[in-house]
Amino acid sequence: MFGICSLAAAADERPAERPPAPPQAVSLSIEPSPTAKPLNPERTVWLDVANKKVVLSGYLCLREGLLEMLVCKQQTKEHESIIAIDADAYVIHAALIALGAKPGTPVRFQPEFTPPTGQKIDIFVSWTDDYGRPHRYAAQQLVRKATQRYYTAVIDPLPKELKIDNRGDLRYDPNTKELIWFGRMTEEQKLDLLTRSLNKEYRKAIESFFTSSQPQEMQADFVFTGSQFFKQKDGSQYYMAEAGDIVCVANFGDAMIDITARSSADNAGLMFEPYTERLPNRRTAITVDLIPVGLAESAPAAPGKKP
Repeated sequence: MFGICSLAAAADERPAERPPAPPQAVSLSIEPSPTAKPLNPERTVWLDVANKKVVLSGYLCLREGLLEMLVCKQQTKEHESIIAIDADAYVIHAALIALGAKPGTPVRFQPEFTPPTGQKIDIFVSWTDDYGRPHRYAAQQLVRKATQRYYTAVIDPLPKELKIDNRGDLRYDPNTKELIWFGRMTEEQKLDLLTRSLNKEYRKAIESFFTSSQPQEMQADFVFTGSQFFKQKDGSQYYMAEAGDIVCVANFGDAMIDITARSSADNAGLMFEPYTERLPNRRTAITVDLIPVGLAESAPAAPGKKP
């Protein structure tokens, strides 16, 4: 009996076995499908005529921060883009044209705001996680309205019973008469703040801060604007999307693909951020499907060298 108890005690003292290591992930930077054909030496842009899509092979470069891009050209705007790709922008443009997609016009800000136009493009983002499990999202599901920003409401006068320590999360500016909150507000924080005063304006402000700071997927559509050409001093034409603006979530005049919603490219007005909790680790291999919506049934033309 003593021997059995001793063995049981010894077993309890043994460290727990470690879980098995995850299987090696399968890279998604390989050929997307048997019907897809590579269009560049880097094999990062693929034309899949049978499935009417252009496939990009890139990698995840940003999980947190304000966004200007969904996809940028490598070594350009990785600090404000979720995905980077090692490819010339004109190759992607040519591939979309080859499928029959029609470019529109980039955004205009003068004399008044005119949204970008062009063929609607459905975008899907895929990868394989560390356990070999596939993930696939519509691009809008990986971009959300920015939550890491200030929320304000004018409260004048401030309720007498309300004591605000400006070293905390909730602050009050006596000069502008503004109640101020930064970042996402949790349910627990909201309930705690509501107990501090019965003042209607104050409670309305707290409810507004809570609602506005919750994650909300981007709702805008993507359109093939086609960027622009710039005539250089030597007379040659420069395709402006080569600066990095392949798929934008902030409106740019040189975007190849932009969103239909108004979205400032000014740092103070950037509207979107990555949906961090849904994204894999940085440097994960990513596949991006660009699918023009409403293509004619006629066979597309062969891609040219440049748009």
